[in-house]
Amino acid sequence: MSDNDGKKTLGLGGSRPSNVKQSFSHGRTKNVVVETKRKRVVVPKPGAAKPTGGAGPIIGGDPSKRPAGISDVELERRMKALAMAKAREAEEQAKREAEEKERAAEREARRAEIEAKEAEDREREERAKAKAEEEERKRAAEAKAKAKASAPAAAPDAASVPGETAVSRPTSAPRKTDRDDQSRDKGGKAKPGRGDSDGRRSGKLTLNDAMAGREGGRQRSMAAMKRKQDRARAKAMGGSVEREKVFREVALPEAITVSELAIRMSERVADVVKALMTNGIMATQNQTIDADTAELIIEEFGHTVVRVSDADVEDVITKIEDDPKDLKPRPPIITIMGHVDHGKTSLLDAIRNAKVVAGEAGGITQHIGAYQVTTDSGAVLSFLDTPGHAAFTSMRSRGAQVTDIVVLVVAADDAVMPQTIEAINHAKAAKVPMIVAINKIDKPSANPDKVRTDLLQHEVIVEKMSGDVQDVEVSAMTGQGLDALLEAIALQAEILELKANPDRLAEGAVIEAQLDVGRGPVATVLIQNGTLRQGDIFVVGEQYGKVRALINDKGERVTEAGPAVPVEVLGLNGTPEAGDVLNVVETDAQAREIAEYREKAAKEKRAAAGAATTLEQLMANAKQNENVSELPVVVKADVQGSAEAIVQAMEKIGNEEVRVRVLHSGVGAITETDIGLAEASGAPVFGFNVRANASARNTANQKGVEIRYYSVIYDLVDDVKKAASGLLSAEIREKFIGYASIKEVFKVSNVGKVAGCIVTEGVARRSAGVRLLRDNVVIHEGTLKTLKRFKDEVAEVQSGQECGMAFENYDDIRPGDVIEIFEREEVERNL
Repeated sequence: MSDNDGKKTLGLGGSRPSNVKQSFSHGRTKNVVVETKRKRVVVPKPGAAKPTGGAGPIIGGDPSKRPAGISDVELERRMKALAMAKAREAEEQAKREAEEKERAAEREARRAEIEAKEAEDREREERAKAKAEEEERKRAAEAKAKAKASAPAAAPDAASVPGETAVSRPTSAPRKTDRDDQSRDKGGKAKPGRGDSDGRRSGKLTLNDAMAGREGGRQRSMAAMKRKQDRARAKAMGGSVEREKVFREVALPEAITVSELAIRMSERVADVVKALMTNGIMATQNQTIDADTAELIIEEFGHTVVRVSDADVEDVITKIEDDPKDLKPRPPIITIMGHVDHGKTSLLDAIRNAKVVAGEAGGITQHIGAYQVTTDSGAVLSFLDTPGHAAFTSMRSRGAQVTDIVVLVVAADDAVMPQTIEAINHAKAAKVPMIVAINKIDKPSANPDKVRTDLLQHEVIVEKMSGDVQDVEVSAMTGQGLDALLEAIALQAEILELKANPDRLAEGAVIEAQLDVGRGPVATVLIQNGTLRQGDIFVVGEQYGKVRALINDKGERVTEAGPAVPVEVLGLNGTPEAGDVLNVVETDAQAREIAEYREKAAKEKRAAAGAATTLEQLMANAKQNENVSELPVVVKADVQGSAEAIVQAMEKIGNEEVRVRVLHSGVGAITETDIGLAEASGAPVFGFNVRANASARNTANQKGVEIRYYSVIYDLVDDVKKAASGLLSAEIREKFIGYASIKEVFKVSNVGKVAGCIVTEGVARRSAGVRLLRDNVVIHEGTLKTLKRFKDEVAEVQSGQECGMAFENYDDIRPGDVIEIFEREEVERNL
């Protein structure tokens, strides 16, 4: 049976079969049938149309030669487009040829110009060379004549050398221009290089140059090109190439980098570094050197040193001496001072006809208020109301610094008190006149004469006591004596002749500052000189800003504020300190520079104050603080003055064992940042007239941080004192409860030595501590192991009874020794 079982072999139609012998490894072979397919030839059917090429144009629009499906309109449109394309191509060709001709003409003109310029330069150089040779010949002839006159014998030798040198020097080597001429090729084109008269073009970095890596990707500066041209010009004129050295005045700060010093002197950095090395200082261009070293180098280079300081930035705030012609009368600034609860704010209320005291917590003024009052006679008075509490001493001292007249309020039923004395001292220190207002005159217990007598002890002699201090009896409740007080103030102001120049840059003092939620940092400023206007740029302490809005004491917006006018200023970048001075400056840059300098100086001062100067002091401080317990607190207040006063009160709390440490004090609402700080230090947060925002409250609840709110400073200080008292270690007191005398000593197995005693005084207790006295000297202190009466263990033994005692871990007891029995008790301590 064959392989195909009689079936027909599978193959392609119209193919010719052929056998191929296939070889494999190990000598195996196999015959394979390969079929070769013949190419099919397509013969067109008779009567079919010949195909036409649609690409070529149809001449004359012969319908027989036109592509199938194209109408006459389409054919016409195609022909038009073809004609237009040919016309456009011809036009572009003509344009290109014209441009090429123009460029060639321009090149020729430029080449002619360069050649003319070079010829002119060569001619000038030849003239300069001839002139120089002529001068050299003249000098040589003169030298020869002099030499012949002085020494005839040596004349030939002496004259020949300089003459030869003079003539040969110019021709010894080809000049740079000659070398450039030689380097030109036959076509007259200059080879590109440094000598190219059109070399300024070689400074430009093209895309091809950058891609090819030529010029190292660097471009010569315009200054370098100018210097090159200047050198070439000077050389062509036959003058010296070296420029004359310029000596400068170099501004030298307290510290400067080497590169900055080189720039200021207009010297090369390498030369400055070399000069430093010559003086034994190895410094790189980025290292800082001190002013003395820099001064040495500056003088070595021949420049003049001008020493400057960082503090010079404040020179823009100059103290202007006002011309007496420019001065105009201004309202007096009156500060109301006195002891707490003596009726200062109530008195001001009565004058202003406004209820200010109702807004203060507990009827106590917490901040400095500034108000303007117009009297019946038309006089304008500016009042400052300062708090009377001792914690606000610093705020009161600031109030006294900006004031013209102090009104000292003393209650007729209370007389002179500690804060009254402080107010007197502040007024005397500020050297301002004082008016005594004896308040609460309507009370039955009022005794104004006692007040006058008490004031004598503090060198305040009122007019009634034949002194020079005005005194007025007033009542804030009934309004009695208020007109007399205002008259006294107006009279005093008239005597002082208060004047200021309103037509200058404003200057004022910050009475109070706070962080308002809607308005940002707000400062209450009392203008002392000049006029503050909306849009003025100012610097105040470590802060600066631009006046965005001015609000007067009635809450109305104003465009400007003159001397002795209190206003709220909006537009600060931060909250200033109460007492900072506000100065208007010309530019925003000046304000920022001054504020940054002041901030840096304050930071350095704080760092210097906090750091111990020597290692010994550091160790001593560490040892001292080792046994001190600290109560950390975070304080937030509504205004800067209150925050400052609270911090000062906190610093006074404590002793050598415990103290209060204010981790952070600030103005504004209690935030999450404050809670985070308090949690890290285990501190409570005290809010004075401020509250925590919602996120801060949630964070405090989660982290277990205590937030306490206060509106009266006494309560806050008292609570902190109580908390700090809790950190004090309780005092241990010993109480002697009895004495026992040892009569005999017995040795008992499993117990050791047992003392047979009689209780001579008080009571002996098993739980109490005991001391063993021998000849009234303590030789052991400890506890009892056992206390027995006969054979029974007992808790205590009364006086006159006998007992047996054994000491814990101690056996050296003898007859005649005395046992002292005592108890310890802890006593709580308070600050």
